[in-house]
Amino acid sequence: QVQLVESGGGLVQPGGSLRLSCAASGSIISIGVMGWYRQAPGKQRELVATVTSGGSTNYADSVKGRFSISRDNARNTVYLQMSGLKPEDTAVYYCNAHVSNGIYLMSYWGQGTQVTASS
Repeated sequence: QVQLVESGGGLVQPGGSLRLSCAASGSIISIGVMGWYRQAPGKQRELVATVTSGGSTNYADSVKGRFSISRDNARNTVYLQMSGLKPEDTAVYYCNAHVSNGIYLMSYWGQGTQVTASS
């Protein structure tokens, strides 16, 4: 089994910054793509950003230039640095990781962390 534990969400004023972290633990041989997704009330879950094990990144157009994704492969951890937060960034943010246990490659999700940008 693999667990993803997120931290770092909270309430911030528009224009502010937050840093999310997600640590993977359990039966892990290797981790491929890691990423962050978000889901606002009444909307579908959407991609925010992904990062490969080699460090290649991909961002949703709505967050380009404001958010930065990174990972620490030694710690099986992915980060999302968010700056210039807008009210429309308010959502539950979920971590995702594609994990190999040496036999299977499976996609895992964290429990989600609330991010609210409001005055």
